[in-house]
Formats: sequence, C-alpha cells, structure tokens
Amino acid sequence: MAKVAANTLRKGMVVEYNSKLWVVVENELRSPGKGAAVAQVIMRDIQSGTKMDIRFATQDMVERARVDEEEYQYLYSDGNHYTFMHTETFDQVIVDKELIGDPAVFLQENMVCVLQMNEGKPLSVTLPETVTMMISEADPVVKGQTASSSYKPAVLENGARVLVPPHIEAGTRIVVRTEDSSYVERAKD
Repeated sequence: MAKVAANTLRKGMVVEYNSKLWVVVENELRSPGKGAAVAQVIMRDIQSGTKMDIRFATQDMVERARVDEEEYQYLYSDGNHYTFMHTETFDQVIVDKELIGDPAVFLQENMVCVLQMNEGKPLSVTLPETVTMMISEADPVVKGQTASSSYKPAVLENGARVLVPPHIEAGTRIVVRTEDSSYVERAKD
C-alpha cells in the first residue's frame, strides 16, 4: 500500500481507513473564507456498503489499497446482479447493481468494462466513457426555441432520459456519456 494526499483522492480509488477498505464515491476540495482548505470525501465501505462523509485536511495522508484493474465482458443481468466474464481467463464474477450505480442502465451485452478487484472481490466497475443508443421517444420541437443552448427531453431505448438538441428525433442514434447520461453527439454510423 502507498500513502496519498487526501486532496489527490478521486472517484473510484480504494483506500484503507480505520482498518477497512473504502471506495471513494466523491471528493470535493473546499476552501472556506478563512483557514486551510479541506477535502470533503464521501466513501463507501466495501464490506457493508455503508457510506461515510469525512473531512480531511488537504495535507493529510491516506493509505491507498492495492487494486488490480482487469477487463471483463458484460454477459447478462439477473435482477440486481450483473454477470461479467474475464476476457482472458473466462472466469465469471457477479457484481451487485449498487456497486455499478446509475451507469448500469447503459450496460449492453458483450460490452467490455474495467473491474477493480482486491483479492478476487470486485470493488468497482468502470463502463466505457460513451455508448451509442437509439432515441425511442423525443418531444417535438417548440416553435421559437432555436437558441443553440436549448435542449429537449428524450427517452433512450433502455428507458434512460437524456436532454438532446432540438434537431434530434425519435429513431436517431446518439452518443451518450455513461458517467452523467449527457448527450455528446449524433452517432456517425
């Protein structure tokens, strides 16, 4: 294990705190009007799943756990459990939906994801940065809303809701960022 400064913690990092393994969910640097800056870190206990909100001084050091990142192929879901297969050894691993979070709606059969593993146990799942999906429903364009910054709601084939530019209609394939469900561009295929 290596020590890292609290202000360098990023989402998905695994740290050891109070003799437990935690995965960083969020890290925000805050600088109050007076006094030193602090790192406000939200972490999830890997064993129990409980979340904790901790405030570190930016110079505080935290133990970073040894984590293996390996490519796994998504196979199928069974309710709240998702099955992935290692791309080289063909070992299968079952991951709970809570571990994946909101991006789980973008999982597609045979998609290659990066799993962070610690002693054979999955800690987090990272999907590809973007996916291409089809729009199943899109609101009609409101006359007069031609400003480039105006967006309208749309529903993707997987049921996820996104905001798209006015020229996008139902049946159009678009590229969506998996991290925050935001529209990137019209698909080029």
